[in-house]
Amino acid sequence: MKKAFWIILGCLFLLMVGMGTYALFQFRDRHPNYQIDLKLYAGPGTLEGGFAKVDITPSNFETWEDVNGNSKFDPESGDRYIDKNGNGKFDAIWLAGFHNARPAQSVRDKLWARAMVLKSGDITLALCVIDMIGFGNDEVITTRKMIAEALPDIDYVIIASTHVHSSPDVMGIWGPSQYASGINSAYVAQVQTGIKDAVAQAYVAKKKALVKFAVEPGRLKNLVGDTRMPVVTDAGLKLMQVIDAETNKTLGTLMNWGNHPETLWSENIQLSSDFADPWRNYVENGIPVSDSLVAPGIGGVAIFLNGAIGGLMTTHPDMSVTDPYTGKTYAKPSPEKIQAQGKALAKITLETLRDTSATLHASLDMGISAKSIELAMDNDLFHLAAFLGIFDRGFVRWKKIRSEVSAWFLGPATFVHVPGELYPEILHGGIGSPDGADFQVSPIEVPSIGSRIPGQYAFFSGMSNDMIGYIVPKSQWDVKPPFTYGYSKRPYGEINSLGPETAPNIHQAVLRVLDNLPHRVK
Repeated sequence: MKKAFWIILGCLFLLMVGMGTYALFQFRDRHPNYQIDLKLYAGPGTLEGGFAKVDITPSNFETWEDVNGNSKFDPESGDRYIDKNGNGKFDAIWLAGFHNARPAQSVRDKLWARAMVLKSGDITLALCVIDMIGFGNDEVITTRKMIAEALPDIDYVIIASTHVHSSPDVMGIWGPSQYASGINSAYVAQVQTGIKDAVAQAYVAKKKALVKFAVEPGRLKNLVGDTRMPVVTDAGLKLMQVIDAETNKTLGTLMNWGNHPETLWSENIQLSSDFADPWRNYVENGIPVSDSLVAPGIGGVAIFLNGAIGGLMTTHPDMSVTDPYTGKTYAKPSPEKIQAQGKALAKITLETLRDTSATLHASLDMGISAKSIELAMDNDLFHLAAFLGIFDRGFVRWKKIRSEVSAWFLGPATFVHVPGELYPEILHGGIGSPDGADFQVSPIEVPSIGSRIPGQYAFFSGMSNDMIGYIVPKSQWDVKPPFTYGYSKRPYGEINSLGPETAPNIHQAVLRVLDNLPHRVK
């Protein structure tokens, strides 16, 4: 009996040691000692700009038949896949967003890595936006190292995501089940190579440039809905057009607006960049109606830079979209609906850029402030997913992850970048302290970030250099009943958030990088 006891005890000890070793491996820091701490400035000088886009659409994935039409792969209901390589398993591309077990059936439109490289004085900055739901900080750092090896002259690389919900799962949490990762490592490598190539091509394509900024504050409000109180949106359109100084042709256009690219909604099983695809295409190539070009495009490479979309900002199925040229209205999610939305967005974009009173800047100063930060992973589901390898994320300390915030300016425009889905009230003001919230406190994330952004033009980008989920004001945090605003169950945002301290920590970190912007008039 005593021998059996010691055998059992020994087995339990070995099991605990094994689990501990496994946990240490899973939670290891993928980039030990990596830190960003930048403060750069270049005085007014000649500006150079370059743009490029690289196709990062997956190929050679296995397709399937959705027998019961529920957009979920369910073999028990008769769903079948085509085993192209004969290996006896479903080599799918799992779509990110909405729910698990949503494999891609085909490609509706291409996914892109779209890059902009700007040089002013002795500072060179690169921005690449990918048609993904998000890209973790570990993957961003790996990609930066690839770029630095090829292009050591670039001082800072920003990698942001459009947050499209019809793109491959590159974060792991939308696989065939809640307990299986959806990451295809070969595809992640393809995306990283695509980012590197897009930045390299934009770098090589740099030309002496002129820059024009424009803002349209109100005309896009009817294209985005706020699904959680209080109603605050990031619906203003901010534009930066970069023009070849010699030919006056457009090199590229940065289009900043806050909305989830998920108009196709949860039943879509085609790879797509959603409304971003027609929007960018129409801005570049013009808007056709029947056989006529009703609005000429401006050429170059159009880049959609998403904004503050927590809350959440979306064109949901209850919202109709009207084609501004045909007058036809679309309610049900469909390819026609995103085409109409793309036309509406492009029409307003092109009209705004036609303002001849806008200043063309030829000589601008530039400054960058960026900082690595630590964030607590208080979400137990995230922590479990990291342990199981579903959420592939390294820790810098116990339950602490590395992330990043940054700000930079180019002449009169300032750009702020945060690592997730910021609730717009943190950016624009209007945070509530509703009855039923878990923390009965006054708003903590004050003053609003927007009120502290210097310059004439304020750009804001979420899902930049990381993807940590929703950034919820602490005074609105709500996981315990009674729920706020009469909700019958806990709001969605908290389920996909690191925890209640995330927003206060990011808010303070952003204010610090703004305060550290060199030579910037506050």
